Amino acid sequence: MTAIVEVGPERAADVLAVVRAAFAARPVLDPPADALSETEETIAAKLAPGGGLLVLDGDRPVGAVVLDPVGDAIVLRRFGVDPAAQGRGIARELVRAALAVAARRPGIRRVEIVAREELPRTTKFWRDMGFVETGRHTPYIEMARPVPLVVEVPSAEEMRALGERLAVLLRPGDVVVLSGELGAGKTTFTQGLGAGLGVRGGITSPTFVIARVHPPLGDGPALVHVDAYRLHGQAELDDLDLDTDLDEAVTVVEWGTGLAEGLADARLEVRIVRATAATDVDPEADPRLVEVDPVGLRWLGVDLT
Repeated sequence: MTAIVEVGPERAADVLAVVRAAFAARPVLDPPADALSETEETIAAKLAPGGGLLVLDGDRPVGAVVLDPVGDAIVLRRFGVDPAAQGRGIARELVRAALAVAARRPGIRRVEIVAREELPRTTKFWRDMGFVETGRHTPYIEMARPVPLVVEVPSAEEMRALGERLAVLLRPGDVVVLSGELGAGKTTFTQGLGAGLGVRGGITSPTFVIARVHPPLGDGPALVHVDAYRLHGQAELDDLDLDTDLDEAVTVVEWGTGLAEGLADARLEVRIVRATAATDVDPEADPRLVEVDPVGLRWLGVDLT
């Protein structure tokens, strides 16, 4: 079993070992990557400002990244996984851990990386992780993605309030993808969105009709509320006979992970899970942990807080 730990300059030797193993296995580039010229001293200097993350398989370091704070961003540098440990999803977990660290740091709004044009598989990996191209200076591709908002929500009322607060950021064509177990609060969150958008009709779970359109009471967009639980693929989602233009509406898809991403390149992925309740203080407490994950160029620079 692997573990991901935050580290500083004191673990420079372990980070260096991963960097050397990972970058030595990559194709020779022109100009060459300068990662192989790193020393324990240079890695320690890079770790000093913002630290880094180290993936441990037992006691053996198998993945690493340096977290470099630059303005309102954290730049991921020297990101690598030991070739002997590849194929186990470590790279994806390392990115998610870096995003979680960034979300906890005040003032950090985005995470950035620099990829190489000659490595299309690597670039695809970053796109799959929600990064979008923000600049290009051959042979380098600059990519970035927003930092998720993570908040503990103690009650249904506050879940609705969170939805209402986020509604003011939405505009026609936006897609919100909701995930969470039964009873997690997906429909309650959507009720808050509907209130914030100012749409007509009470919002309930659309399970038995699959999709329901709530027209606006004023000049704002309609809300299209979709339940994808009983859909079996992207084609069925595409075939929904919705009496509105999705480009002119805000579309919320419950149980949409793995299906609704094709509706738009940019989206808000909202994941709701039960948080650890302080039952020694309040036995009835059942708070939720909500992660609002903005994906795509549309959300770069948008302050979710």
